[in-house]
Amino acid sequence: MSVRRRQEDRRAATRRNLVAAARNLFAQKGYAATTTPEVVQAAGVTRGALYHHFADKAALFSAVVEEEHALLALTIHQAAEAGEDEPGPVKSLIRGGEGFLAAMQEEGRRRILIVDAPAVLGRARVDEIDARHGLHTLVEGVGTAIEAGAIKNLPLLPLAHLLSAMFDRAALAPAEDLGAYRKTIKALIRGLRT
Repeated sequence: MSVRRRQEDRRAATRRNLVAAARNLFAQKGYAATTTPEVVQAAGVTRGALYHHFADKAALFSAVVEEEHALLALTIHQAAEAGEDEPGPVKSLIRGGEGFLAAMQEEGRRRILIVDAPAVLGRARVDEIDARHGLHTLVEGVGTAIEAGAIKNLPLLPLAHLLSAMFDRAALAPAEDLGAYRKTIKALIRGLRT
């Protein structure tokens, strides 16, 4: 292995360690209460290494949010594709929503994505990140359902945005109320059928 390759591997490992350590701290304490010295200590790196990879705490937080959205989109996609015993685009939308709600039950994830991200990064930046991941997955699912004639032919992006907002609100529901939210979401999605 070349020296350059080893350096690239070390840099990538350092970045991964920083993001993982920051993710844990942001999930536990929130963005405001987390300090960069804590992140550096938890990651086992120097302060210089942090600033080599990220301009500031907000840039590090943005990387954490990006990674959380990517992991969430993967979970949604896997859930939507599962359970082929009841195939169809409407069932895929429902299963994807279930996957989202299950993944969002992690308190830290809700704090990072729904509470802190809009406050720290701004709505436009969060929407930009979401558009590459979860919203992208939802737009594909809704588009497939419309093209298949499984749901009403409504404007694609507004429908996906409204469904996304509905899922986000349900993700914030107390655990004891989640069953009612799930039931209502299923009824609303089934109500879109043609």
